[in-house]
Amino acid sequence: MSGVPPVVVEPVSPDGGRRVTIHGERVGVAYHLLDVIEFLRRAGLPEANTSIDDPELIEWRGGGPNTWADPPGRSTRR
Repeated sequence: MSGVPPVVVEPVSPDGGRRVTIHGERVGVAYHLLDVIEFLRRAGLPEANTSIDDPELIEWRGGGPNTWADPPGRSTRR
């Protein structure tokens, strides 16, 4: 491996989503962990469902797999 995990999930953006790239290609914006898992499944990485905390698979920037924007009208502490 080149030192960079194949999957990068960026910090939460102002619109509430997190950009996801796989092997350097932007695959979409995730608004929930299930979105990330679906992007990985579509990319042929089905093991991601059990490996979301594996730093060799996913680099979580600006927070881990439990860091997401609060739904509109609701405030949740993390």
